[in-house]
Formats: sequence, C-alpha cells, structure tokens
Amino acid sequence: MTTARRDYRAYAMLALVMLFWAGNAIVGRAVRGDIPPFTLALVRWTGAFLIVLPMAVRPLGIDRAALLKAWRPVLALGLVGVASFNALLYTGLHHTTATNGLLIQAAIPAMVLVADRAIFGIRAGWASIIGVALSTLGVAIIVFRGTVATVLALDFGVGDVMILIASVAWALYTSLLKLRPAVHPMSLLAVTFAIGALAMLPLAATEWRAVLAMPIRPGTLLAFAYVALLPSVVAYFLYNGAVGMIGAGKAGQTISLMPLFGALLAAGLLGEALHDYHLAGMVLILIGIAVPMALVRGDGGRATAAGEHGPG
Repeated sequence: MTTARRDYRAYAMLALVMLFWAGNAIVGRAVRGDIPPFTLALVRWTGAFLIVLPMAVRPLGIDRAALLKAWRPVLALGLVGVASFNALLYTGLHHTTATNGLLIQAAIPAMVLVADRAIFGIRAGWASIIGVALSTLGVAIIVFRGTVATVLALDFGVGDVMILIASVAWALYTSLLKLRPAVHPMSLLAVTFAIGALAMLPLAATEWRAVLAMPIRPGTLLAFAYVALLPSVVAYFLYNGAVGMIGAGKAGQTISLMPLFGALLAAGLLGEALHDYHLAGMVLILIGIAVPMALVRGDGGRATAAGEHGPG
C-alpha cells in the first residue's frame, strides 16, 4: 500500500470513529436522567469485552507472553484511555452543557502534540501546528455560534473540569499507543476493555440505589447496545489502527470532527437548525485536517523528519 493510500484509508477510518464518538456523547447526555454515569461505563466496557472475546480467544493465547511482558503500558492504556476517559466524560455530561463539553474536547488535538513532545520528545511539524490551529478555530466558531456574546455567556463548573481531565486522559492514551506491544489488535482490545470494566466495577457499585430505580425501557437497552458496540469495539479498533498508520498527532487532530458530526447529528436526530456559522466552522475543520496531508505531500515526505511520524 502506498503512503498516500495508507493515509487516506486512515483518515476514512478516523472519520467513522469521530461519527461514532459524537453519537456516544449525544447518547451519554440524552440518558443522563435514566442511567448513572459509572453504570453506563461499566455496561459499555463489559458489553464490549464480551463482544470482542470470541474473536480474541485464539490471539490471546498467542500473545499472552508479549502482553505480560508489556503489562505496564497495557495497564496504562486500559486505565487512562478506557476507564478514566469514559468515566469522567459520562460524569461530566451530567453536570455541564453539550456546548461546554465540545469546547473543552476541542483542545485534545493540541494536547496530543504536547503529550508527544513531553513524553517522547517528538516535535510537531508546522503542518500539524497549522492544521490544529485551523481546526480549533473552526470548532470555536461552531461552539461559540459565531458571536462574542456566546463566549461571554459561558459558565464553567465541576462538569467542565471533569471533561477537561478526561480530555487530558485521551491525549495521553493517544500518545501512549506508541508503547503498545506488537500483538493482535483483538488481543489489545480484549485486555484493555477488561481493565476498563474491572476499574468501573467498584465505582458502579456506589450507584446501586440509582440502578435499582433505573427504568428499563427500549431506549435504555438501545443506549447500552450502542455504547458497547459502535463507539467501543468498532471505534477503538479503527482508532488504534489509524494511529499506527499516521501517528498520534495527525490522528488526534481529527477529534476536531466530533463537534462537526455532533452538529449534524443534532440537526438530524433532534431537529436542531444548522446555521451559517456551522458551515464556516465545518469548512475550517476540514481544511485544518487536510493541511498536514497536503504539506507532507508537497515536501516529498520530509515532514516526517520534523516529527510528524507514527509509533516507533
């Protein structure tokens, strides 16, 4: 596979990931009155583990030694990117608005570049910096609705702090994927999902009173099924693979697509109107994601030497 085809494939994978994760945020916000946050996370990762397990049994037998040897980075990936991020995100969505949540998560691409630099000494090339800046501006236009009044009306609280910490956790996860062992993707998913479910178990136990009162409706069951399958099994498989193809910095930058997809989903599912500022923000986000690809193609791939490279 040529470098260009590999990159296009990776970005297509990441576009699907961001669509599924945008849906995850909408579901998490929609069911906040029915499903406690740690319980939602526990069901998500337990369900995801059970889905993956039949496909992972054989690879786990082959990869057992490699996983045990690399138990520290594998444990870190499970605790940081599976357990911590989602527990904080779902809890934060109980206490803050979707607007604030989108604004805070828009900082993740820049956080990934900082994490790469701090942990691995990887310098972000100008292509990545320009792309992140353009995408962040596009997100800001969407979130602030193109007006200064919306900026001044923002109110940050405990939920915003939780989502900020969750965003840091995801940036660390994205960067730390460089340390994953050379094992079958299903092996890594099964182990990290199991770590996430086990970490959620004691936290979900504190919500048992709310769980007993939780209404079991078709919508509740659909929410459980959605979060266990698409934003978990499918999205993590695609995301981990894409990071391996194009590197943490470029993959992390596509997180800017989540507000774009969130606006489109809200318009289609919730009947919210799309405005001119949505279009302007979407265009900037897409340009910001396309810039690194265009500049790297233009310099014959020399940006790799400047730090825009993948794991290893």
